[in-house]
Amino acid sequence: MFNKLIAALLPYMPQSFVWVFSKRYVAGLAIDEAIKGCKELNSNGIHVTLDVLGEFIKTLDEADTNKREYLEIIEKAQLNNIQGNYSLKPTMFGLLLNRDVCYDHIKEIVQKAASCNNFIRIDMEDSPCTDLEIELFRKLKKEFPQNVGLVLQAYLKRTRSDIESMLDLNITEIPLNYRLCKGIYTEPAAIAFKEYDEINEHFLDDLEYMFQNKIYAGIATHDKPLVEGAYRLIEKYNIPKNMYEFQMLYGVTPELRKSIVDRGHKMRVYVPYGKQWFAYCTRRLKENPKMAGMIIKAIFNRG
Repeated sequence: MFNKLIAALLPYMPQSFVWVFSKRYVAGLAIDEAIKGCKELNSNGIHVTLDVLGEFIKTLDEADTNKREYLEIIEKAQLNNIQGNYSLKPTMFGLLLNRDVCYDHIKEIVQKAASCNNFIRIDMEDSPCTDLEIELFRKLKKEFPQNVGLVLQAYLKRTRSDIESMLDLNITEIPLNYRLCKGIYTEPAAIAFKEYDEINEHFLDDLEYMFQNKIYAGIATHDKPLVEGAYRLIEKYNIPKNMYEFQMLYGVTPELRKSIVDRGHKMRVYVPYGKQWFAYCTRRLKENPKMAGMIIKAIFNRG
């Protein structure tokens, strides 16, 4: 209860205070700090996916600013030989304000990545965005078959049917590429599984279906039972190493991450950065109340 109370209070605390224990989850406030974090991960044999923090903008001017920042980070990452790709949230580019403007912005970013033989991951946001983001992905996938992927959330009851409905896009030479995660948004029980075991069961069912249909899987989890379940499926279907990778968040479960890398599996870390860190970090700490409580205790113990 103490941990949950602390996590619930975090959004109301001064940002300077929250930053003290949030910075482990964020690579920095500026591009150069993010590049430094990526280099460190690369030096340990870990790939990255760079993400500029922010979502649900209010004006299209913000969308244009966000596009220019993404073009800049792609340029700088290429100049620094970063081993990684990029993730973005469509609401940062006006998905809920003007779909055409949003598409044009993201298309320009994907074009930039494609010109560097690189890749953009379309993040999945809350349920009002799901259909819009699948539609956006479909359109981009047809134009840039090798350079765009999507995130799927196992806790949504619709996810299996969404995977099935997009099989027409799966080409043997250029397979679909999905990041499969549990899901982080608060959704009603009518459309989302709520229980831990139930979500895990559907995560592994979705992953197995992806393997059965030769879809590239980004296995995004910090949950050891899911990692072990993924190992079993990889062995069961004899999945080649070029058809999957494990993915984790910056600063989360480094010991488990290392154990996966030590077993010879590809690992990619989601590296967020930017001035819009507060909402991201408070959400992460609310997802993991135990961590919030441990950090608060450590701060007081150390004076």
